[in-house]
Amino acid sequence: MLPDVFFPRRAAVAVLALFSLTLPAQASEDPFRDVRNEFMLAYARVSQPGAPAAADTEDLRTYPLYPYLQAARLRQALKSAGPSSDSVDERAATFLAYYDDEPVARSLRRTWLESLADRNRWDLFLTHYRDASVGDALRCRSFEARIATGRTEGLATDIAAQWLTPQSLPECDVAFSWLRTQNQLTPALIEQRARLALTKGTTAFARQIIAQLPAGKAAPLQQWAGILDSPQRGIDALIGSPQTPVDPQALLAGWSQLARKDRIGAISRFNALVKARKLDEAAASPYALALAVPLARDRDAAALGYFDKVRAGDFDETGHEWHVRAALWAEDWPRVADAIAAMPAEQRQVARWRYWAARAAEAQHERALAEQLYDSVIADDNYYSAMASARLDRPAKPHPERVVEDKVLLREIGQLPSFVRTRELLRANLRREAFAEWQYGFDALDAAKRPQMIHLAASWGWFDQAVATATQLRVFNDYTLLYPQPYDREVRAAAKLTDVDPDLIYGVMRQESLYRADAVSSAGAYGLLQLIPATARSTAQRWKRPRPSTSDLLVPSTSVTLGAGQLRMLLDRFGGQTAVALAGYNAGPGAATRWLPQSAIDPDIWIENIPYNETRAYVQRVLWHSIVFAWLRSGDGQRTEGWLARIGSPEDPTQVGTL
Repeated sequence: MLPDVFFPRRAAVAVLALFSLTLPAQASEDPFRDVRNEFMLAYARVSQPGAPAAADTEDLRTYPLYPYLQAARLRQALKSAGPSSDSVDERAATFLAYYDDEPVARSLRRTWLESLADRNRWDLFLTHYRDASVGDALRCRSFEARIATGRTEGLATDIAAQWLTPQSLPECDVAFSWLRTQNQLTPALIEQRARLALTKGTTAFARQIIAQLPAGKAAPLQQWAGILDSPQRGIDALIGSPQTPVDPQALLAGWSQLARKDRIGAISRFNALVKARKLDEAAASPYALALAVPLARDRDAAALGYFDKVRAGDFDETGHEWHVRAALWAEDWPRVADAIAAMPAEQRQVARWRYWAARAAEAQHERALAEQLYDSVIADDNYYSAMASARLDRPAKPHPERVVEDKVLLREIGQLPSFVRTRELLRANLRREAFAEWQYGFDALDAAKRPQMIHLAASWGWFDQAVATATQLRVFNDYTLLYPQPYDREVRAAAKLTDVDPDLIYGVMRQESLYRADAVSSAGAYGLLQLIPATARSTAQRWKRPRPSTSDLLVPSTSVTLGAGQLRMLLDRFGGQTAVALAGYNAGPGAATRWLPQSAIDPDIWIENIPYNETRAYVQRVLWHSIVFAWLRSGDGQRTEGWLARIGSPEDPTQVGTL
């Protein structure tokens, strides 16, 4: 039976926090340990209907997380609520009135609104509905509520705005049907939604919407969907039948799809398409760009010829970037300089393109300009600054900027109710709820106090949140704070076993998991070094280690050992070329093998031309992380001239360097 809603005195948190200052050292570190265990047992029982429930003790009822237990019980009760479950509804309403917009109320509010909608309790639903705090599904139910209660003023406009979404939204079927009965679902609105779906590439859904149009309006959109579904056949048909009309946006979308899927096929059709559709140089320019970028990603020399066909005004940010990369791969330094100069000022001023402008100047014997640009990059503290240091034959040394710790202020912040709850939620393994409480407390703080939050998260060992908060505040260079080394014993043991640099292991760990031992990715990678179970098992076999389960990969010693073992295997496979090994760690060894050049090339050019944006950034960041960790350990600038060793095929020892 659901207990009466009980609201702990808000002062209790502050009293307990102050009381903790007078406890012995061990107790003050975790004053809620015993009651937290009681909370966790009670919380677990909520999801086990029929499990015997113990009476809540006074300690539990005054525990900072007790409202989370109440909310969980209310959510469970709502799952079985009948059409007129007044008691549960009253308790939910009372709870939400008391906690209002606090994080503990958010999930309950959604659950209750969904329950009210399912039970057609529309008046109560609308009383407690808040548009700003819901997603599309509940917004659609709010339209249904307004229809049911006759509150339809302005409703057609609201539903029409919701209609314009490029994916299916079945929760809005009732609302969309009502809009149609009001003769407000016009052909123009239907066409707009179909075009949104086609632009997003969701052709199956687009066809469902197109079917609602008159034949004359549907035909060009059906043609567009057909071109996207089968771009080669669609483009060939339009080349073969020059008089067939086609929406220009559909033609370019289909052509872009073909260029991404079949570069060679697109090359063989480009001139024929231009001729058949009577495209002048201006009209052909976007088609050239759509082909040039995929060719550049493939490191195909033909890319430069198609970039030549692109008008300056048609280059977007991606086009500019890959134009430079294609010129780099060809080692055409005058073109590199010109392509960077053609970028918008904001784009060319980032460290990446200043570095490459310096490389182009150096290659063209403009040494003074090159040194000036390299110097400007060194101050930025990143992969490019370390590369610039190597080019100038200087040690790479980070430029730390400390966030001064205010211990008094930090203690005050840590005792605020939201952060007391945050830490308890972390200790109770309720990380999602902990993040919501953290953000709620963060938003309520004065801007001047917020940097202390980085220290607070780090002091709790919540390193991923410390880094996330620092990034939110644009704090990047407090290396002592943002580059902790919490698994030093495991890292050193793995480094000794595998002969992999411990700073490189830490660099991979920081990039892969931000020190979260329990990290699980959407791709199914586990642990500190984010290993796929199959990879972990094969690595364990190679290193004569026990076959790990997925839960084993959440154990730091196992994850670090096997991750370092996998790194060693990749380093050996790629002839000690660290950059290639890191690319293989992120994208898979097969991809890294495909990306190896036919003849040796400068490592910065090879890294810049990694076709996957994620992998390119990954390699660059891990290399920089390793520099920071080495500097933290030694206090000395790090020599990076080894980063200039050319990258080539490991089968040819004369090509292989060590980066």
